[in-house]
Amino acid sequence: MASKFKVLSLTDAAADRIKAIIADADQPIAGVRVGVKNGGCAGMSYTMEYADGQKPGEDKVEDRGVTVFVDPKALLFLLGTQMDFQTDKLSSQFVFNNPNQTSACGCGESVAITPVNPEAVHAGA
Repeated sequence: MASKFKVLSLTDAAADRIKAIIADADQPIAGVRVGVKNGGCAGMSYTMEYADGQKPGEDKVEDRGVTVFVDPKALLFLLGTQMDFQTDKLSSQFVFNNPNQTSACGCGESVAITPVNPEAVHAGA
């Protein structure tokens, strides 16, 4: 099924950080895997891990010279999200600019996300 919608996009800062992570890994990795899990005070949190390859059902996003695999359970929660990497005086972290996010907790560790309606996606394609 071909789709006009991009599951996930990266900023230059996010792509540069992922390239550095891949270069510093002590084993060969193909990219990073992103997803969401239940937990935290707002209900969900984003997940990231090394990926040695694509798992069945995952979307593979290639953007700005890096590969990101999207967990199939997270697809409708992440559709249209831009992944960024931000550094300030006290921290540096990946940030997900997600149009499906409805709120976030004060600590910034968890979010509330409404999944995209699959019928709306197909109607817009």
